Amino acid sequence: MNLVLFDTNQRNLLYPFTLTRPVADLRTGIFTIREFWERYFQLKSYTLTEQYLQEKFPNTVSNPVILVNSSLLPNEEFFNLLDELKDDEAIINGEIVLAAKTSSYNNWQINDLRKDKFSVHKPVSSAEYLQYPWQIFRLHDSAIRRDYEVITRGRTSISVSSTNTLINPEKIFIEEGAKLQYVILNAENGPVYIGKNCEIMEGTIIRGPFAMLDGSVIKMGTRIYGATTLGPKCVAGGEIKNTIMFGYSNKAHDGYLGDSVIGEWCNIGAGTSNSNLKNTADLVKVWSRAEKKYIPAGNKCGLMLGDYSQCAINTSFNTGTTAGVSCNIFGAGLSPKYIPDFSWGFTNNNKYDYSKACIAIDNWKKLKNQSLTESEKNILKHIFEQL
Repeated sequence: MNLVLFDTNQRNLLYPFTLTRPVADLRTGIFTIREFWERYFQLKSYTLTEQYLQEKFPNTVSNPVILVNSSLLPNEEFFNLLDELKDDEAIINGEIVLAAKTSSYNNWQINDLRKDKFSVHKPVSSAEYLQYPWQIFRLHDSAIRRDYEVITRGRTSISVSSTNTLINPEKIFIEEGAKLQYVILNAENGPVYIGKNCEIMEGTIIRGPFAMLDGSVIKMGTRIYGATTLGPKCVAGGEIKNTIMFGYSNKAHDGYLGDSVIGEWCNIGAGTSNSNLKNTADLVKVWSRAEKKYIPAGNKCGLMLGDYSQCAINTSFNTGTTAGVSCNIFGAGLSPKYIPDFSWGFTNNNKYDYSKACIAIDNWKKLKNQSLTESEKNILKHIFEQL
């Protein structure tokens, strides 16, 4: 049996994060959606997404296949049906396919996943989907708790120096190779997970639920509130609250980052802060590029920052700001609420030159011993050509 995680057109609502990846590669807690399902099925997964992404996220798979809708937020009813699913059967919610098994999978596209492809339909009474990017931080608390139980089950945390203060240590798990001295970890309100070869410098205070993944670093005197996740090889500093950094991104200095989602390979300049609450405490509205209108996102919403974007020192991000892929962000005063892909500064008139952007991205990746691949260049070129 092979596992295929598939996108639908709903992926466009998750801009800017799905411009450079399938929905399955969004990090929603400790795990990405892909990592969650691969653990659940104990299978390597393949991807059915937009054609321009398939080179990096291949769909070379043979039958039979189990298909899972990547944007689905599964519930107990869904899991029960999934365990009983047979060949040529689909779990559906209305007209939407949530999961299916088939031996007839052959060069399907994302629009091909219709219920008429399958002879037997098993409806669920209700289903929720990851629809907008701010849901990633809204659902973050419960996702960290769920993933913590999975990743620590049957395992024992390493011991740490007595210079550290561990509050509710039963809900604190620290992997091999992690380094921390004179740190406060408070797991009274949620678990704390520290990945392999992480470093937490002295004077840091962390309240759970919190996770940092392999190779990440937290600078001296940092204050982090739950629910927050630092993906692999991130650098964090200053004050952070209810934020996910997907991976390989830096917010290394003072400044506030809250109720936000930060993509991969981003760099946030020293002294940068975002607003997550309007002065009127009214609903925050966020620009939806797919729907071409502002969508209410609750009373608190900070920054949605796409992959490969950087901002200058002391940047002030407006409440509910969306910044696209490969932006070089700088300017006086509060940022615009929407900063399109490949923007150069705050104005929409200036675009980042594609070739120069690729050179800069490669420079950033080399700082973490990686380089920009041809498949990633092709994705960026596709995005640039759509402007």
